[in-house]
Amino acid sequence: MSIVKHTMNIIKKQGFFALYNGLSASLLRQGTYSTTRFGVYEVAKQTLEKPGEPLPFYQKLLIAGSAGAVGGVFGTPGDLINVRMQNDIKLPPGQRRNYKHALDGLIRVCREEGVVKLFNGCSTATGRAILMTIGQLSFYDQIKQYLLNSGKFNDNLLTHFAASLSAGAIATTLTQPLDVLKTRAMNAKPGEYKNLGQLVLYTAKMGPMGFFKGYVPAFVRLAPHTILTFVFLEQLRIYFGYIPNKSNF
Repeated sequence: MSIVKHTMNIIKKQGFFALYNGLSASLLRQGTYSTTRFGVYEVAKQTLEKPGEPLPFYQKLLIAGSAGAVGGVFGTPGDLINVRMQNDIKLPPGQRRNYKHALDGLIRVCREEGVVKLFNGCSTATGRAILMTIGQLSFYDQIKQYLLNSGKFNDNLLTHFAASLSAGAIATTLTQPLDVLKTRAMNAKPGEYKNLGQLVLYTAKMGPMGFFKGYVPAFVRLAPHTILTFVFLEQLRIYFGYIPNKSNF
């Protein structure tokens, strides 16, 4: 079934707002995951960067990877609830968890499965966060720098759009294999997979493209998200900027 047909089918059977199932969990995830990785990346970059001297690309990669690791750990509980709420509709009625909202999901997981369960899939979620942050932040900065240095682009909306679209495509390609593994791990029944290696082998049996299942929907979701994130971030930079460190004066 195509994305359009699937979307229309959901609207027809459950109504338009069914497209926003799991919104509270998504907000929780972004509030803990994205805020952390963007904050760590920007602070570290400002600390290491000298005026008029952009950081080498390898340093951007290292900073982005570290920021992604921190964000991945902080964001795993929200990610778990988000994945479960969005996948609930795919389950038979008797197997659905039916979380009312993100907070209800967190409370029920702690009560029914234990606090440790909130970090189920943390290794794959953190690995994904590392690759996502590298794909989005370091590649966005590098592509933007390349476009500006070419002399054909100015620091404007068009440049921000082009760099963020490219970063979104790179991030989707880097993260999709781990995204598939993470989703399987978080939706797995107790004892279904003994370890990450078993999960990888199970997915590998589907062929190489098994790791890229759902790539198009993932790109359709991530590309607009990445574009809007960086366009708004650049506008905030333009109108608010950074507070200079007084020690530099």
